[in-house]
Parts: sequence; structure tokens; C-alpha cells
Amino acid sequence: MPLPRCKYAFLTLPRYSMIALVNAVEPLRMANILTGETVYEWSIVSPEGAPTASSNGLQLSPAVALEQLGAVDILFVCGGVDVQAAVSPRILAALRRLAERRVPLGALCTGGYALAKAGLLDRYRASIHWENLSALREEFPRIRLNDQLFTIDRDRFTCSGGVAPLDLMLHLVEHKLGAQVSQLISEQFIVDRVRNDRDRQYVPLRAQIGVSHDSLIRVAQLMEENIEKPLSLDEIANATGLSRRQIERLFKRHLNCVPKRYYLQMRLRRARELLLQTSMPIIDITTACGFQSPPHFSRCYRAQFGCPPSAERLPRRAKDAAARRAEEVSA
Repeated sequence: MPLPRCKYAFLTLPRYSMIALVNAVEPLRMANILTGETVYEWSIVSPEGAPTASSNGLQLSPAVALEQLGAVDILFVCGGVDVQAAVSPRILAALRRLAERRVPLGALCTGGYALAKAGLLDRYRASIHWENLSALREEFPRIRLNDQLFTIDRDRFTCSGGVAPLDLMLHLVEHKLGAQVSQLISEQFIVDRVRNDRDRQYVPLRAQIGVSHDSLIRVAQLMEENIEKPLSLDEIANATGLSRRQIERLFKRHLNCVPKRYYLQMRLRRARELLLQTSMPIIDITTACGFQSPPHFSRCYRAQFGCPPSAERLPRRAKDAAARRAEEVSA
């Protein structure tokens, strides 16, 4: 029996990100090849039906006019450079009409701005490219924005930029066709690891707090330079010429956490990179990231990521089961 078809549409805003769109489409093409069926169909959509120039000047055709779009399973808004200027009242009205028809909506890169401006992300969890996180949090406080690579919340599918749409599509392919097909696609594209919605974008500190907070950036850089042998707060204070109290106030005001917690999260992120990208023994990673002992490292890691370090190297299904067990234990 043929598999049911799934139709995706990609609304290309002026100066959209080509890399984000291509990384979304290519897994669908490969899924069709590997299954030997046209499981996925996709269309490039533009406001007028003419090809839209991307941020690199290239265009994709043929294109369908937004008003002539037929039934689709998800419409993704593809954003890129200067997205505020690319979003017109006509596009906002069209997106609202689609939402009224209960069409699931998604966004790639900065395309989430269009959904936010249309009021279609209120009370939803959502992801967007890190460069736009701070501005959107200020302008749209009703959206539960996060720094995840992608977020699926009910009928909203939002994603950051670059290669992250590849991870989102592999996640959707796995849900529809199974983990084996998703894994085969990743192997075809020479992807070492399929990331999930627990993975986060790397958001540079300057993007989080602005370029004017040099003292806080100096402290964070000093922490990053001393991962294996973490410095005490007194040592950091002496090295930066700040007092303990000044450092604590900076972290509380701009990052809403204490310095010790920020330092720990930095070390845990480094540990996760080593777990997923190297074959280093866990005992060596424990030492390299400044933890006192493997049990201490395991406790901290489980509290941060929901599973023990050893589970990160299990096959995906076993990893998911381990994560569920960890949630049950903590519940």
C-alpha cells in the first residue's frame, strides 16, 4: 500500500536564507528516493507567484502565488535578512487566513518574525535565529521564545537558521517514516549526529547582553579559558579587577543567574560536545571539564540534560528510553 503523501509549502520572503530553505527541502527529496515513493511534495511560494531573490541573490522557481496555494500539511515562512521590511500587511493577512483554516504553520531562520507579527505565536513555544531572540522577546512578550534549534508546539513548527532546518525535517521524517529512514538520510548527507529539540543554538554572549557590557564578557571569557581547572569567584575577581559583589550583580542583572551556575552550564555544554563529537572516555571528559568525580559529573549532567552522560552515546531509541526513565525518576 502506498504511503500517504505529505505536502509542505515554503513561503519565501524577500532576501530569505537560501541555506535554511535548501536544508529543509533536501531531506524530503532524499526520503522520496530512499522509499521509492513520492512521500513528500513541496512547493515554493511567493506573494505574487514570481521567484523571490534570496539573500545571496539566487532565486528558486517555479513559484506559486500565496493566494493560489492549495491544501498543504504545513506552510513554512522562510525569512532571512531585514525580515521586518520583508513582512507586508498583505502577507500578515494571508497568514492569519491560513491560521483560521487551521493550516499548521512553521518558520525557518527569521521567518518566525512574520508569525509573531501576525499574532500567530502568542502563548506558543518558539525558536528563531539567535540574532533575533532579544528583539523578539522585547517586542512580543506573549511568545515563549527559547534558544533551541527547533521547537514543535502543537501546530507550530519554528526553527532557527543555517543547517538547523535539516534537523527539524529529519525529526519530522522520523515521526512519519521511522528512525531507519531518518538515519539513512543523515548518512547520505554525511551528518554525524542528528540533533533533536533538546539541542540548543550557540548564542554568543554579546548577542545576549549587548556589546556595551565589557566587564561581564571579560568574566565569561576567563571562565571559558579555564574549563579543565575552574577558577573560584575570588580568583576571577582578582583577574578582572572586579569585586565578587560586582560580578554577582552583573550575572543577576543581565543573565538572571549566579556566576557559579553559568560556569557549570558552560562546562556541561563543553562536556556534551565531547561526548557527542569524540570517542574520549567519560572519565577523561570528567577531568577535562573540571568535575570532581564521575558520579558528580553524572549528577550534574542528568540535572541539565535529563539523561546520564553514558546515554548520549546510545542508539537514538535507547537514548530516548533513557531520557524517559530519567524524567520518571525526577517526577
